Amino acid sequence: MLFSDRPRSHYPNSPAHEVICQLRFPTILTINTVEPADFQEAIREDFPQYARRQDVTPPKVSGLGGPNPRVEQQPPVTNYHFLSADGKWKLNLTKDFIALSTLRYTGWEEFAHHLDKPLASFIKLYKPAYFQRVGIRYINLFSRQKLGLEDVPWAELFTPAYTGALREPDVREDQVVNCSSDLLLKLDSSCQAKIHAGPGRIQNNAPGAQQDPEVKFIFDMDLSMNGQTPCTLAAAALETLHGHGTRVFEGAVTDRTRDAMSTL
Repeated sequence: MLFSDRPRSHYPNSPAHEVICQLRFPTILTINTVEPADFQEAIREDFPQYARRQDVTPPKVSGLGGPNPRVEQQPPVTNYHFLSADGKWKLNLTKDFIALSTLRYTGWEEFAHHLDKPLASFIKLYKPAYFQRVGIRYINLFSRQKLGLEDVPWAELFTPAYTGALREPDVREDQVVNCSSDLLLKLDSSCQAKIHAGPGRIQNNAPGAQQDPEVKFIFDMDLSMNGQTPCTLAAAALETLHGHGTRVFEGAVTDRTRDAMSTL
């Protein structure tokens, strides 16, 4: 079963590693060329730290299949970063999207509260025509050590859709080098979910960083709504995606995992 209609629960021992919300809109060129001083002033109380970076964009290839294909270098995209005082919340603004991310996700209500003012200020100042894509991504890392389940196989912690071969009686978990699921699902007429799930080690790419040897279960869920979402319905679109995310998440974990997540 991929979906569950269980009531939404708040898990004190949450596996959420990072949550990202991004809203894409038709390009607004002034954002790329003029520093967003008015926008910063509107959100500076909650996001006092500021940085500006130039993101390199991939080249555009035109004329493929013809006698003279061309590779055209694209200009860099200005990415404005606004961070909370503790560095746990980050807001990004470019000519094509606004995004909020956090490494301290405690629940949807708090996340939505952090997004309310920046999103309202952005809409008021820049007046986007609509949102082309509204998305929420939940990156969950399940640690058996943290959950107190070191000796419990993954097949007892996640449903068959995501554990596949790990449930076969003649397969030992320590023999499996890779066992992941990649799904792209339609959730309704306008929403979809892209899911990657399976055990693996998390790489820290920082220079000289110590690597974590523990194998964790990665449940990466990217939910999106495409089309032309009116600005006035952006919050409702996010609520819809969050509701879908709850059904998918609850459909992935077993009662044993729920019990462990419910205990600090």
